[in-house]
Amino acid sequence: MNLQLPLKKQWFEMTKSGVKTEDYRALNCYWAKRLVYNLSDVLLHTGRNDINNFVNDDYAYKFLANPKNHFGFKEFTTNVMTLGYPKNNDTSRIIKLQHEGIEIGFGKPEWGADPDKLYFIIKHGCIVI
Repeated sequence: MNLQLPLKKQWFEMTKSGVKTEDYRALNCYWAKRLVYNLSDVLLHTGRNDINNFVNDDYAYKFLANPKNHFGFKEFTTNVMTLGYPKNNDTSRIIKLQHEGIEIGFGKPEWGADPDKLYFIIKHGCIVI
């Protein structure tokens, strides 16, 4: 399964050149639904019954950031990085990279992360042809 991530030009060029090896996505409802495997089990375990409430309170950040809490991320094989939203045949604006996993942590400010903010960190491997 592919994980498609649109990027702005600066981050696309850094990723394409191999400088930027990870991408950051906010710890919010939108990304939790797309990246966390079996999110409904996580909600039951934490006593939350609504994903919107879960990701909008501090408990969610603490739960997701604690490695002792067992939950998984969805399995992806490829990270498809796009410059904006190109047409399928516009290969100059599409990069396919090996998916090297997802974790939660602090990103690098030089790669677009806000300091002291937790993110879903999506790791990139080699270019896939």
